Amino acid sequence: MLVEQRFEEILKIVDEKRSVTVQELMDLLEASESTIRRDLTTLHSNGRLIKVHGGAIALGSNYNTKDDDVEARQLLNMAEKKMTAKYAASLIRANDFVYLDAGTTTEYIIDYLEEKHAVFVTNAISHARKLLKAGCTVYLIGGELKASTEAIVGNEAMMNLSKYNFTKGFFGTNGVSMKIGFTTPDLNEAMMKKAAFARCSDSYILCDPSKFNQISPITFAEFTEAKIITTNLEDASYKQCANVLEVNEDDLYRNI
Repeated sequence: MLVEQRFEEILKIVDEKRSVTVQELMDLLEASESTIRRDLTTLHSNGRLIKVHGGAIALGSNYNTKDDDVEARQLLNMAEKKMTAKYAASLIRANDFVYLDAGTTTEYIIDYLEEKHAVFVTNAISHARKLLKAGCTVYLIGGELKASTEAIVGNEAMMNLSKYNFTKGFFGTNGVSMKIGFTTPDLNEAMMKKAAFARCSDSYILCDPSKFNQISPITFAEFTEAKIITTNLEDASYKQCANVLEVNEDDLYRNI
């Protein structure tokens, strides 16, 4: 197949599916990974699609390239965030060694903690302060402090994470997509999340319905690698996924 023909086929597939992985394109076009990645780079440079980690999405898709400041995010979808956080808090047991990711939703978990004998590790200064005031044992990861999300990131932080083995980890995300996975705009923060994911026996993503079908530039985990706690899903296709749980007041003391 000529290069231009392959370009047109890729654009046709992306336009139909709206998002596609490199592996899907390899299978559909019977092309090598290096060829597909090179084609996506060219098409992205020409403004014909948007290349993301592990694949591509169509122009005009729900694509976010930056984080809002903490103050702005705290005011968004507050009721949904608190509901998911309350359920997540009910999953924590006395013998758990918990990783608590930076983020406004994960911070709400601390407000609902009934089990104070678990041990916590976090990369958020605000989380560490609240956990300490709540009477919990908490370890704060050291490293570079990111201003917009107040998260500690960078190589030093990831090296600190490598010595821990967590029973549970609770994470935020900017986007959820079945094909692209869990995404965030910042590379350093994505690498931090990815490193923490690798150290967790059970990983949970907390997100309100607005995050579904949103995509940011960096994938930090595949869709099937975590259990998702959310509320009031609008996209029925996610309701069929075994790792997605919609919670309400009646669910707050059920385990996933």
